[in-house]
Amino acid sequence: MKKTILIILIFFNFFSFSQNFNGGVICGVSGTQVSGDYLGGFNKAGLFLGIFTEIPSTNYTNIKMEMNFVQKGSNNPEMGKNNIPDISTSYVEIPISFNYYQNESINIESGLQTAILLRSFESDLMGKIESDDILKFNKWDIGLFLGVNYIIYSNLILNSRISNSIIPIREHASGLTKWWNKGQYNSVLSFTLHYYLKT
Repeated sequence: MKKTILIILIFFNFFSFSQNFNGGVICGVSGTQVSGDYLGGFNKAGLFLGIFTEIPSTNYTNIKMEMNFVQKGSNNPEMGKNNIPDISTSYVEIPISFNYYQNESINIESGLQTAILLRSFESDLMGKIESDDILKFNKWDIGLFLGVNYIIYSNLILNSRISNSIIPIREHASGLTKWWNKGQYNSVLSFTLHYYLKT
């Protein structure tokens, strides 16, 4: 709880500093997978909700900060065959991005995000799994992301983004690691609308 409050305070300090600049709300969906869980594909759908603020740095660039609620995990469409459980997680996530405007309609973003875990569980055909044998998830998830913003109107943009953890969200079941493969990692593909409350 203390860590969650700290993240929120950092965001609102940034928001207060940039209150004379642009800001707004975010709404959309995420498709996610967990690398290292023996499943493939962005099959887990989830909500992506948040707020943002941005500070122009030059005529062609800005720095943007968000605070989002994001549902992540993995979904197994063939659970009846391989018995691999689904993973469901929820995070409060703060991405900070550098944005470059290619033209009046498109800008490219890249950045770093930090997230704190709110909830996690696994489920099978019978529902939520209640077991002490389930591997625990790390409280923090740190990742990198790339994205594209399509400017629909002056106060509305469509954002498409792909992100990936750079530290494991939890260990492999075997506990083994090799080279960069240190455990399981979140991968997220999101599509969101960013609405500016003031421009």
